[in-house]
Amino acid sequence: MYFYLCLLTVAQASAQQVIVPAGNYPPPVIFTQEQDKQNMMDQLGIKALRPGPSGDEKAPNHANTDEALANPYPNLPDPLVLKNGKKVTTPAMWFNQRRPEIVEDFEREMYGRVPKSTPKVTWTVKTIDHEMVGRAPVTVKELVAHVDNTEYPLINVNITMTLVMPANAKGPVPLLMMFSPGRFPAPSQPNRDQVIKINEALKAVLLKTDPSLKAVFEEHPLYNPYTVPDPPNPFAFARQPAPKISPNIPGVAGENYDQPSTDQLIADGWGYAQINPKSIQADNGAETTRGIIGLVNKGQPRKPDDWGALRAWGWGAGRGLDYLETNEPMVDAKHVGIEGVSRYGKAALVTMAYDQRFYMVLVGSSGEGGAKLSRRNWGEMVESLSGGAHYWMAGNFMKYAAAESKFGSMNPGDLPVDAHELIALCAPRLTFISYGIPGKGDAHWLDHQGSYMATVAAGSVFKLLGVKDIGVSNDYHTEKMPPVNTGLLDGQLAWRQHDQGHEDHANMKYFIAWADKNMNRTSVAANTAR
Repeated sequence: MYFYLCLLTVAQASAQQVIVPAGNYPPPVIFTQEQDKQNMMDQLGIKALRPGPSGDEKAPNHANTDEALANPYPNLPDPLVLKNGKKVTTPAMWFNQRRPEIVEDFEREMYGRVPKSTPKVTWTVKTIDHEMVGRAPVTVKELVAHVDNTEYPLINVNITMTLVMPANAKGPVPLLMMFSPGRFPAPSQPNRDQVIKINEALKAVLLKTDPSLKAVFEEHPLYNPYTVPDPPNPFAFARQPAPKISPNIPGVAGENYDQPSTDQLIADGWGYAQINPKSIQADNGAETTRGIIGLVNKGQPRKPDDWGALRAWGWGAGRGLDYLETNEPMVDAKHVGIEGVSRYGKAALVTMAYDQRFYMVLVGSSGEGGAKLSRRNWGEMVESLSGGAHYWMAGNFMKYAAAESKFGSMNPGDLPVDAHELIALCAPRLTFISYGIPGKGDAHWLDHQGSYMATVAAGSVFKLLGVKDIGVSNDYHTEKMPPVNTGLLDGQLAWRQHDQGHEDHANMKYFIAWADKNMNRTSVAANTAR
């Protein structure tokens, strides 16, 4: 039956006519990823980029993993010194003078500028379902946000987000927004009697459509188009242990039997939202002339300081927060966090740095462009992003991988900012930097030590603003990364490296308990985060 329905859907779709909007609109430029990169290099006057290192440790150009060679540019820009050399000594100086300087440098040289005017976004609730996550009843909403494209109708952008809220909450609850394709956690299904009724109605329709099926049904009197569920077993009340699944897939149970992050959040009484970053902006350089970036540029290529995908994803998360603030009274809008792993960990940190409405962030295994110091010669490098993922960043970021150009050769040491200052932009809000271990798939490529150094260096800003950092000195030259599974969780800035892979659900119970403590909230997670 499903096969016939699919055929019908395809036939209907193929019969639809493409309606071209009236008006004189320039068609969107169509580039390959390499053409898009070359276009940006041409704009910048770059003739050649240094190749990025290989993640294959056996390759001739493998990434460095020798600590003796890791710090060619050992000194970081001081986040508490103004460009005129004056020391920042008060919170007012930070927010009014130094923070805007750092924001400007990041926008111009790394992540790009969000346009001053972006299109209106209109949210629609597409589907509502009532489900169970573990033993907790939840309400699930499938949401779609249409981005106004009246100024350039040739590009459509529809942001998708799935919102999951505990059904029995007595008041507004904290929520973690996650960069992830949304899904219904446990879609409700018709019960036994309802399935029987559906089958009877479906058979009647089929017989009316094709009377010859009467002979088939008479030959197979117990056949049903849809399987009828077995009656409930009153003795089958115990839930089976979680299966052992590879820890390298975010959002599923890992080797240490941690429940998925979403289950952990619901069990502690939180809500969560999964916002699909690819519905905001595609994760490839061939589509920078589409998505939200293409829409505001009317299908034309980016300029060197235009926003890249990381900022675009963060902008989309902000639109999701707009919806939560205005339409969901059971969401505690003052306690909404943002989360992501890998490239989405980069996006989560960038989102938190720029949108000060987010109360907390969990940054999972983010690497270069996230919590890792760009000045470190270890694993993923500036050259890796400039050559392979240039579209995540502003075009200007390519300059720091230039081997030959009209302005000469530049390197990461020429960057005016680095990852410690991106983390500092989150202060004094709750900021949790999370990693796994190489032995389980969180590769050396990510530079755990460099990310720890960035966290250490960022701590001075948290202290200036009257909150605690990770509880060590801010001397990133000498501080040693703590052992695996040793959390530094006593402040508003936190660090923990878990013993699993390229994911963060092994740290989720620690994040929840830490956030609950800072919100003066009773925590269920604290009982397991030992």
